[in-house]
Amino acid sequence: MKEVIILEKACISSYTPSALAEQLKAMGQPAFRARQIFKWLHQKMATDFDAMTDQPKALIAQLKERYQIAAPTIRRRQQSQDGTVKYLLQMGDGNCIETVLMRYSYGNTVCVSTQVGCAMGCRFCASTQAGRLRDLTAGEIAAEVYTAQRDSGERVSHVVLMGIGEPLHNFDSVMDFLEIISCPEGLNIGMRNLSLSTCGLVPQIEALAKKHLQLTLSVSLHAPNNAMRSGMMPVNDAYPLEQLIPACRRYQEETGRRISFEYSLVRGVNDAPETARELARLIRGMGAHVNLIPINPVDGSPYSATDDANVRRFQKQLEDLGVNATVRRRLGSDISAACGQLRREDADNKLERNQTP
Repeated sequence: MKEVIILEKACISSYTPSALAEQLKAMGQPAFRARQIFKWLHQKMATDFDAMTDQPKALIAQLKERYQIAAPTIRRRQQSQDGTVKYLLQMGDGNCIETVLMRYSYGNTVCVSTQVGCAMGCRFCASTQAGRLRDLTAGEIAAEVYTAQRDSGERVSHVVLMGIGEPLHNFDSVMDFLEIISCPEGLNIGMRNLSLSTCGLVPQIEALAKKHLQLTLSVSLHAPNNAMRSGMMPVNDAYPLEQLIPACRRYQEETGRRISFEYSLVRGVNDAPETARELARLIRGMGAHVNLIPINPVDGSPYSATDDANVRRFQKQLEDLGVNATVRRRLGSDISAACGQLRREDADNKLERNQTP
């Protein structure tokens, strides 16, 4: 049974600048107050209204009465030998999600979750095994970034929406998050430093294209034909490749942005030479980039990773066929790196404690 979430107060950190201005205007406040409060929330990353020292006490009291600030707590923190940090964050309602801080030569990237659980049912992914409980608000998604930046003491320069959940299944909140996180009065992370991953929800891809955002869209492809893809990803039954690939082509035409296709290599399933040839034929002429992903092991999944030699062979074959292909750097393999795995381990441990006499 899905958990019913009742929020007593609205999340003030979920409002875009214009929406926050409307809220403050309705309270009889001048426009500059909204700008000041937005900066407190999204630039100074305040988690308490009392931190807003330039605001009148009467207004602070009103804000406390009407609103809450998304401020997750770190329930568990794991750091890999390569510097990757994985957080299990507990939200205000007690639900937990995962956030990952990854360190690269060009800066720090945070991978955020967009839902508590996931409804997409991809069979190689740990985050979908318990289903979806609820969507995250825009403020909760932003708070993942702020939590990682505060904990590390280092600036976050890039964000990828590739954690727990399907971002386009939480479309409105994700669009608000993108506006908030890229706002000059906030962290001011440029759109070209933001990446969004989708399993292929065609109507939402079309809607995203019409917004003409300059982010990077990554489409989880993982197979070059319907039979193979439906076996791995149930979403393909609703939006098969005959719908998905044309939608991706239209997205590129509409936005002028190249799509990246994610391709998780699974031993004996989608890693054969003929599969590489079929993949090259499927995306021919798009100039798209293929990101090959050696999957992390997931308990309860029938899939296992293909070996490194075969990954390199698959990559070379795609390149020989004119496809730009790279292998994703494997980070955090020693800290339950598979998406959703840390959350599931925590849930299993909680269940075990409750069952212990």
